[in-house]
Amino acid sequence: MRKSLPQRIALSVVGVVVALLILFPTYWMFVTSLRTPGEILSPKYDLIPTSFSFGNFATALGKDNFPTYLMNSLIVTVGSVLCALVAGTLAAIPLSRLRFTGRKGFLVLVMVAQLAPVSALFIPLFLLMRDAGLLNTLPSLLLIYFATTLPFTVWMLYGFVNGIPYELEEAAMIDGCSQTGAFRRVTLPLLGPGLVTTSVFSFITAWNEYLFALVFIQDKPKETLPVWLASFRTAFATDWGGVMAASVIYAIPALIFFLLVQRKLVSGATAGAVKG
Repeated sequence: MRKSLPQRIALSVVGVVVALLILFPTYWMFVTSLRTPGEILSPKYDLIPTSFSFGNFATALGKDNFPTYLMNSLIVTVGSVLCALVAGTLAAIPLSRLRFTGRKGFLVLVMVAQLAPVSALFIPLFLLMRDAGLLNTLPSLLLIYFATTLPFTVWMLYGFVNGIPYELEEAAMIDGCSQTGAFRRVTLPLLGPGLVTTSVFSFITAWNEYLFALVFIQDKPKETLPVWLASFRTAFATDWGGVMAASVIYAIPALIFFLLVQRKLVSGATAGAVKG
C-alpha cells in the first residue's frame, strides 16, 4: 500500500534523526581533530568550530614507523580477506550444489564456529602459534584473522549460492561450456554481491582487531595500526587531539575500500544472467 503524505514525512524525520545519531560521533571525532589542545580541554566547546588547526594530523603522521604500521595492517587485512573469499567460495559451492552425507552437520559446525567467542580461542591460538614458531610474525595475525572470518564467509556465500538457480549453469553447459566454465561465466558474476558483502565484513573485522595484534606481536616494527592508535595514551596523559586525528587517518583506508566495492553490491546482481 502506498503511504500517505504524513506517514512519509514521519518516516523521513525518523530516518534523518537516526542518520544524525549515527553520524554525530564521526563528526565529533573529525571536529576534535582540528582543534588545538587548549580548545579541546576548554569547558567552552562549540559544536561548530570557528578555527581549524592541522597540528594534530602532523603529530599523528609524525609518530615513529607510521608507514610501517600502515603497511603491516594492509598486508594482514588484505591477505586474510583474499584467503577467506577463496576458501569460502570453494566451500560454499559444494555445500550448496552437492548432496553428501554429513552436509547438514558441517553447516551446523560452521554456525557453531561463528558463534564461538573469540576470547575462548585466545589461549589455544597462542599456544598453537608458539609451537608453530609463528609468534611475533605477521603470518600469525593473517592466519588468525582468516580463521575468525572464514565461518561467516562460508555461511554468507552459501546463502548467496543457494539464491542462484542451478538451471543457469545447466543452460550454459548445454551451450557448450564445461562445468568449470559455466561456474566462471555464470555463477561467479552473479556471486558478486555476496563476495563484496563478505569482503567488507572481513576487511572491517581484520582492520579493527586489536587484542591479537597487541599480544602476538612484540616487535615495534611489526605492529599494526590499532596498536599504533593506542600509543597516544600514556601513563601520564592522553593526547586527545592526536587520538582524534589518528582515528580519522585510521578510518580512511576502510572508507576507500568501501567506496571501491560499493557499486558491485548492485551491479553484480544481474551480471552473467542468460536471456530467456
